[in-house]
Amino acid sequence: MALQWAMAGFAVLPGLALAQNANLPAGAATATDLGQVEVRGNRNNDTETRRESSVAKIVIGREEIQKQGDANLGEVLKRLPGVTVQGAPGRGGAIRMRGLGGGFTQILLDGERLPPGFSIDSLLPEQVERIEILRAPTAETGARAIAGTINIVLREGQKANPDDLKITRSRENGHDSTLLNWVHNLNIQPLTGTLTMSVTDQYRPDSSSSVISSNVLGNSTRNNESLGHRQAMHANARLQWRGEQGKTLTLTPFVVYSDFTGNGLIQADRLDTGAVASEAARTLNQSRFAMARLNGQWAQRLSADDRLEVRFGVGHSEYDLRLDQTLTTPSASPPLLRNTTQFQNFVDRSGSLSSKWTRAMDNGHQVVSGLELEGVRRVEEARGLLDDNAGDLTARTMRWAAYAQDEFKINRHWSAHTGLRYEAITTEATDTSGLKSNTSSVWTPLLHALWKPDPAKRDQVRMSLTRSYRTPTLHNLMARPVSSGEEVSRPTRPDRIGNPDLRPEMATGIDVAFERYLTGGGVLSANVFRREITDLIRYTVSEQLGPYWAPNQTRWVSSPINIGDASTQGLELEAKFRLNQAITDALPIDIRSNVSFFSSKVRQVPGPNNRLDQQPDMTANLGADYRIRRIPLTLGGNLNWNPDYDTRRTEQQFFYQGVKRVADVYGLWRISPASAIRLTVSNLQPRDYITASTFDNGTYKESSRTTDRNWRNVQLRLEMKI
Repeated sequence: MALQWAMAGFAVLPGLALAQNANLPAGAATATDLGQVEVRGNRNNDTETRRESSVAKIVIGREEIQKQGDANLGEVLKRLPGVTVQGAPGRGGAIRMRGLGGGFTQILLDGERLPPGFSIDSLLPEQVERIEILRAPTAETGARAIAGTINIVLREGQKANPDDLKITRSRENGHDSTLLNWVHNLNIQPLTGTLTMSVTDQYRPDSSSSVISSNVLGNSTRNNESLGHRQAMHANARLQWRGEQGKTLTLTPFVVYSDFTGNGLIQADRLDTGAVASEAARTLNQSRFAMARLNGQWAQRLSADDRLEVRFGVGHSEYDLRLDQTLTTPSASPPLLRNTTQFQNFVDRSGSLSSKWTRAMDNGHQVVSGLELEGVRRVEEARGLLDDNAGDLTARTMRWAAYAQDEFKINRHWSAHTGLRYEAITTEATDTSGLKSNTSSVWTPLLHALWKPDPAKRDQVRMSLTRSYRTPTLHNLMARPVSSGEEVSRPTRPDRIGNPDLRPEMATGIDVAFERYLTGGGVLSANVFRREITDLIRYTVSEQLGPYWAPNQTRWVSSPINIGDASTQGLELEAKFRLNQAITDALPIDIRSNVSFFSSKVRQVPGPNNRLDQQPDMTANLGADYRIRRIPLTLGGNLNWNPDYDTRRTEQQFFYQGVKRVADVYGLWRISPASAIRLTVSNLQPRDYITASTFDNGTYKESSRTTDRNWRNVQLRLEMKI
């Protein structure tokens, strides 16, 4: 019932805001005290940046990022319009826009592609200055963005600001974790900037249970319990030197170190003819990730109308994993578990170099052109149950791109943004089977337009017609054989391998959006989109005889192929406003709400539910924040909801993902202008997260249903300016 009331309020409030905003006299919506005006200053700046952008862009600033007191950046992103996070609540996962699966969403860090092995989940909100969401690609930011682009901009230095120190203690299922975050602002003329450091000592419990039914191998159950301990350090800086004649040098070093140890227990039971055969094993999971990277940017004004920027980046990352599984009870016959030791090591070295020239023309045109070059070299070593003879893998990826774009105003009502980008990618890998290579290149024309029916008012319409693409990743193309860990492989738990013959997916897209910017801050928007995709990549399962990863064995193997064509479309609604802008004499409560509806179809797969992978029918958020004026207390919360859905991946494969409903609440008590205490409760009412898969080819039929538990997380944080 609570959810129904929340969704009803979500549906009604944007309409009330529209109607009320049209009828209010000028200035009535902004009649608040000085404290309210001061708090909303940054939000209004973010809204104006969005309004003035020549392409569809959503800007989330520091005020909104830090408002909820989230423990990681994924929790912030899940509340943004059209964004979903895969996996169980509170466990992180891949970031998706418009419900589209991996690779459709381009994620940038300070405008650059993420370094190899780096996960957005490892970033803390305190390290981020703002988040920019582009629903359609541009030539400058890159066209590998069929769903859109998320650009995460790290903290910038503030000359007059004191240091920020935050100490957080949290508890989840009886286990305590600690987080320390420090932000230091530099002002040593002519050098300015900021240093950010975070230290984490985290305990994370995990629990899951699976039920597997097979007409060939019989029925079985599997229960996993584990407790992981992660110790991590993140440090980054943004250092800027300003010289004469518009010269600037910006350096952004980034260092990450993470050490994880997980102890677990697996209980497997075979259920046949009324008898139960049990097996148990203990697991030890040890991993370490280390990364160091330096990005830099040199900018120089060549003339009053010309500006040159040169960017570079170099980085090194290394990942080590060791997984031991030791039987503690005798094996059944045939066995479900066995003693195994698996080891993996990845070493990535990467470098990038790009240049951008910007020229402002006398006729109002602003022309931007650029060149980009990027290279990644990976050395991978793995030893394990099924790949003892696979040997080492050495792979490299080289990418170069050239682009040009033009922003210009046609008249008082119309402005446009056009672009053209060419990009080529070559991937090569060498293992015991020899040299594998894949080369692809694409042209992507892009057109955006902005129409203001009445330039004196705050309504506008955006339109985009774009060409975008998704390239196969190194893992898609050259992945080593990866064992499922099962003694006898199953179609619902297959081994995995790459495919060096994959082609890039291409998409033609159209976006149309209506935006209304409210007096006194806030925005209402409605966006519709459609994408036509060719050469869709999808993982399919088949039986294969492995010549080197499973000699003389027939195994179920999952590998990617270009399956055919697909289409997707959707409607995205967003409303951000104060309640007293919609209802006279209401409390000045900030309302944050969005709802998105999606549908898709893969033409080579029969229906129903032949949707694109991991795309729900909808996603919705309803949030509110209220600062009590009589006492220094701010209260707020958010409800995030994703319904369950079925996906038919092929004629034989089916997948189910359960409903996800997550409520977060917080309270902030400001002790003094320089200190505050924040209490955040994430996942207020935990519920099991269920996924299932089915394989049925007429001869072999198997289904697997997995239930992941999750828990409420309570955080207490001391925030100080020192």
